[in-house]
Amino acid sequence: MLFFSDKKSEIPSAPEALSGRDNAMFIPEHHHVNGTPLAGPFADGLEQIIIGIGCFWGAEQIFWQLPGVFTTAVGYAAGHTPNPTYEEVCSGQTGHNEVVLVVYDPNQIEFGAILKAFWEGHNPTQGMRQGNDKGTQYRSGIYCQTKDQLKAAEASRTVFQKNLKAAGLGKITTEILDAPTFYYAEDYHQQYLAKNPNGYCGLGGTGITL
Repeated sequence: MLFFSDKKSEIPSAPEALSGRDNAMFIPEHHHVNGTPLAGPFADGLEQIIIGIGCFWGAEQIFWQLPGVFTTAVGYAAGHTPNPTYEEVCSGQTGHNEVVLVVYDPNQIEFGAILKAFWEGHNPTQGMRQGNDKGTQYRSGIYCQTKDQLKAAEASRTVFQKNLKAAGLGKITTEILDAPTFYYAEDYHQQYLAKNPNGYCGLGGTGITL
């Protein structure tokens, strides 16, 4: 991942953010690992959730490995700049988070299993960073498509907070919001760790289970 010395710790306002562009990012047609479509429209019955747990390379790998997940893609969300580039997001001037779009079959995997992977896959108490990765794009977030997802995510946060507190750890900083626009990241970021098995990933959980 890229590192910048002038990382911002605060999300810029819309007027402060970079202007972006009208054209969407080019992405491959199919998932590099499982061959499923990378973009919709997806089949009826499939559901979607957008998550952010830090470096999206490692985050995506966590979720594409879950049984019942149809496809995954990395991208940017919860900021202001339309169709941002990776460099723009890393500058801290778009407000976006590095995120993973997870498309799953609720008949094969419960939403609770996805939430479990989310909470246990990173440290949700670190604010605008994850490990050595620092900046607003590494914040913890769950971006929900439905009211049921929102309710379940908030309930799971309450449970996990109790577990963290019992272990002497701090307050969760995860943002749980209605899903914003998801912008696909560049081609080379998609399924990055499958293409580059020795690639960097600084993700690490707390060791606490949900």
